[in-house]
Amino acid sequence: MKLTIAARSPKSQKFPITLDLAGSPADVKVETVQAAIAKQFPQLSPDRQRLTVEKAALETGKTLADYGIKDGDSVTFKDLGPQISWRTVFLIEYGGPLVIHPLIYYLPSLFYGQDFEHSWMQTVAYWMVMVHFLKREYETVFVHRFSHGTMPFRNVFKNSAHYHLLSGVNLAYWVYGPWNAAGTTLAERSDALVYGCIALYIFAELSNYQTHVTLRNLRPPGTRVRNIPRGYGFDLVSCPNYFFETLSWLAVCVLTMSWSAHLFFVVAVGQMFIWAVKKHKGYRKEFSDYPRGRKAMIPLIA
Repeated sequence: MKLTIAARSPKSQKFPITLDLAGSPADVKVETVQAAIAKQFPQLSPDRQRLTVEKAALETGKTLADYGIKDGDSVTFKDLGPQISWRTVFLIEYGGPLVIHPLIYYLPSLFYGQDFEHSWMQTVAYWMVMVHFLKREYETVFVHRFSHGTMPFRNVFKNSAHYHLLSGVNLAYWVYGPWNAAGTTLAERSDALVYGCIALYIFAELSNYQTHVTLRNLRPPGTRVRNIPRGYGFDLVSCPNYFFETLSWLAVCVLTMSWSAHLFFVVAVGQMFIWAVKKHKGYRKEFSDYPRGRKAMIPLIA
């Protein structure tokens, strides 16, 4: 069959081109088309390609016939630009706080112009943040399976800013400062409050990890298979991983009582809620038997 590839941009000097593909539309898969384009233009790897027909994106694993494409039809091509793997992006995002927090915590004279003894509250907060992001790095390497292999390289800077600035520089600077040092009024916390925050944090982190393992086991390696998640946390909400992460950062907020922690909490939870609602709607649209009683992220509420 013949298929015309037209560029989304009218200024393109490479397109349109016509591909001669073996088989009928029912036989030709989307990845076959992508491979044919990459063969003609090696710099346009499949990860850089976005193919659409009538604004619907063509997904790998499906045939051209699935989209009603016939012999002689055309599809629209867009170059997504240089790509970077999602796994690498996550490692960069979470790696920022793992560098920033130790620098500010262990080198106070460099950032505050003086040395001082950290309070118990500061030390507990420091290890909460470090363990959280170390866990995220571990999950990125050994637990997560990504439905999309890459993202545009330019987005890594925008994505990293959230972690490097809000949960990195801003959080570390204001929590570890001399105003919260040992012996200061602002650093005073009751044992009940500190141990309560630690208990909530441990519960939330372990629960978050368990939900990530559940999600991993839903998708066989090397596939984009989607199934209805069930089990711990998922009986109440579609995205319990976001809910448990919310509890983790709530523990940090209550412990530190810092405006910087509250700012990150509001931004992070707001973003996770947006993602949760989108995933929740996707589940309900894709699976006719999806449990109707589940909320998106917050049990019994939303």
